[in-house]
Amino acid sequence: MVARLVIAAPASGSGKTTVATGLMAAFARSGLTVSPHKVGPDYIDPGYHALATGRPGRNLDAYMCGPELVAPLFAHGARGCDLAVVEGVMGLYDGASGLGELASTAQVSKLLRAPVVLVVDASSQSRSVAALVHGFASWDPGVRIGGVILNKVGSDRHEALLREAMEDVGVPVLGALRRAPQVDTPSRHLGLVPVAERRPDAVDAVAAMAAQVRSGCDLEGLLALARTAPPLGAEPWDPAGGLSAADRTGLGSARRPVIAVAGGSAFTFSYAEHPELLTAAGAETVTFDPLKDEQLPPGTDGLVIGGGFPEVYAAELSANERLRKAVAELARSGAPVAAECAGLLYLARSLDGQPMCGVLDADARMSGRLTLGYREAVAVRDNSLAVAGTRLRGHEFHRTVIEPGAGADPAWGVVHPERRVEGFVQQGVHASYLHTHWAARPEVARRFAEGCAR
Repeated sequence: MVARLVIAAPASGSGKTTVATGLMAAFARSGLTVSPHKVGPDYIDPGYHALATGRPGRNLDAYMCGPELVAPLFAHGARGCDLAVVEGVMGLYDGASGLGELASTAQVSKLLRAPVVLVVDASSQSRSVAALVHGFASWDPGVRIGGVILNKVGSDRHEALLREAMEDVGVPVLGALRRAPQVDTPSRHLGLVPVAERRPDAVDAVAAMAAQVRSGCDLEGLLALARTAPPLGAEPWDPAGGLSAADRTGLGSARRPVIAVAGGSAFTFSYAEHPELLTAAGAETVTFDPLKDEQLPPGTDGLVIGGGFPEVYAAELSANERLRKAVAELARSGAPVAAECAGLLYLARSLDGQPMCGVLDADARMSGRLTLGYREAVAVRDNSLAVAGTRLRGHEFHRTVIEPGAGADPAWGVVHPERRVEGFVQQGVHASYLHTHWAARPEVARRFAEGCAR
């Protein structure tokens, strides 16, 4: 059993990330082994969580992976830890649009049987905070709100008024935090700036979060609350177990294929389970940085390019002409290439007028429009990731457009919430805006590894 807490809030912008990351860092610095988790498809917050704990930040997404995988994935990440801290998404009861509680922080807290700590932005209110907390605590009897952390408190007098108001609610106040500019992290068009782009400053910010939480929160009370979580009763997810016996032996006597995985500051969006699945399928994964490395890793048989911010580094990516040519040559050879979102842009002919790899006859550019939301999709034709007809759920999150939006052979037919085709399939290339979580369909990793071995 792992002691665990879910850090939630009434709405976005209340301070969940600051409090969750600060708690992770404070507990880790006290000598506990802390497992960090994030509800939903967010890639950026887990980077700060990893910095705070020294462990991979992992996502718990009941839409993309299904509710049945939330507890096993949690148990996999938290194995051997003293404490797990789960940062929620949006408001506590906000989930996938039009699908009730699905993928909400509330649903995840129930699936994990974990107590919730509600982070409330207390600025501009006093007694009303009690009504707000009472409403959230009584809305769903299945959600156990075990404590409140009052954030953005203005003064000692303000704190006293808030605590007095909370006395009749029956939910203990486990912290009161003042405004602290030093813990703020810069944002841009898709949220916080990732750790990989500002590591020294991010280290200082996480240290400041830990100090703020230590000074303003009842760490002993929070740990005691976490330890009230009952046994989870879920077997940890296992990347090898996620593949059938046939899948795991599918490579036969073939050598282990080398799969290059893009990383560095421009490509920071990834799920920790993907390389674990590829390794379980018999491959060797090697990370490279398209901003710095002029060649692909030796012996590269396949390529995975996830999401990130190539639009921020378009000039630098374009200047690395040797690597762009190497990627294009690998794609022309028919080797499997899986590209999501940022990877799609990198494979295009150009991005904001800067030459890219030219694998796809398409051009990308920044736009003023945010595309955001869950998607349900089906594979249009056989490709390096899936056979035609394979259905899965994914997520889109970008402010760029690519023209055309789909090739002669599209990657996906989106069937919900709208119907359209998108992405590109050509030879071994599968390029799309859709972010997917392979733990939901482990055969994707097996199929890709097999293609690389061939």
